[in-house]
Amino acid sequence: MVEEALRFPAGRFQNSGAPCNPRGAGAVSASVKKFALACMAPFALQPDPARITNIWPVPFDKSQMSQAAAALAARGVYIGTSSWRYPGWCGMLYNAERYHMHGRFSQAQFNRVCLAEYSEVFKTVCVDAAYYRFPDRAQLEQLVAQVPPDFLFALKVTDEITIKTYPNLTRFGLRAGKPNENFLNAELFESAFLSACAPFKDRIGVLIFEFSQFHLRDFARGRDFVTELDKFLGKIPKGWRYAVEVRNRTFLHPDYFAVLAAHGVAHVYNSWTEMPPVHEQLALPQSRTCPEFCVARFLLAPGRRYEDAVKMFSPYDRVREVNADGRAAGAKLIKDTVSQGGRAKAFVYVNNRFEGNALESIAAMVTAVGIG
Repeated sequence: MVEEALRFPAGRFQNSGAPCNPRGAGAVSASVKKFALACMAPFALQPDPARITNIWPVPFDKSQMSQAAAALAARGVYIGTSSWRYPGWCGMLYNAERYHMHGRFSQAQFNRVCLAEYSEVFKTVCVDAAYYRFPDRAQLEQLVAQVPPDFLFALKVTDEITIKTYPNLTRFGLRAGKPNENFLNAELFESAFLSACAPFKDRIGVLIFEFSQFHLRDFARGRDFVTELDKFLGKIPKGWRYAVEVRNRTFLHPDYFAVLAAHGVAHVYNSWTEMPPVHEQLALPQSRTCPEFCVARFLLAPGRRYEDAVKMFSPYDRVREVNADGRAAGAKLIKDTVSQGGRAKAFVYVNNRFEGNALESIAAMVTAVGIG
């Protein structure tokens, strides 16, 4: 049974000798209980007090997660992190000694090759770097060379395609504050982005168009964005998994979902500052726009700014705040996809700024799937 293959006993992700409940036996916070009950509700499961005690924290165990990630991938669920170059994960996911040069830890060496060790555990990762500059074939080839054949990448499409007006940020130089003439330029997307990806098409799980929050100067009405998006999606090459992530909650309208569905494109269920929680997005009619696959990204707690999360959670070496609703939503996506028996795929990505440590957040979601 699928349930048996994915079931983990209480504390399975516990590292040897690490107490599962730092508050002491029986001392379980209200947020922990809320998370446990929220996870159980969609699956009609009965609460298990021992389970609730062990929900927080859920320490990350490299060996056990490797087995879990492989079992889930075999059933269509690809779960991983948004980016992977975090020294704070040394001792959890990474062995720091592998990156020593001349007797000391080398950040450059770590950045260059740590994906290989990452892929010993997970079967997918979201490449955020592609958002900031167009990828080239050599860069992608270097990434692909580090991972096994069954590993799938998610790539964020470069922001030159998805920004309507360049923000006033230093990295945009003279373009800052000006309209982007290449916004939703289908020809540029194909020539500058897709052409580099083409040789590695079978290694790419999904391409994500991330649209930062639009302002009134960009689109006075959501329907104007939907109209432009419809034209763009009609021009780009078929045969790829595409997903759209928006950061304007008012854009989550039936017309938006209808356009995505018409083109076979997935809506990205995303946890972000100005967006409704993922469980609320899941409940929206027509939000599952593509029966063949779905995509979710757990990035920030709704209402929290990126800069504040960085200050709160760095260096991302442990979970510092449980997001009960987000964990439950992630578990539900996993459970729903597994129940389809391989007819659909799910790509689920978690960022360190969601709870403080993406590895432990994923461990909690995966453990919740096996509660019972």
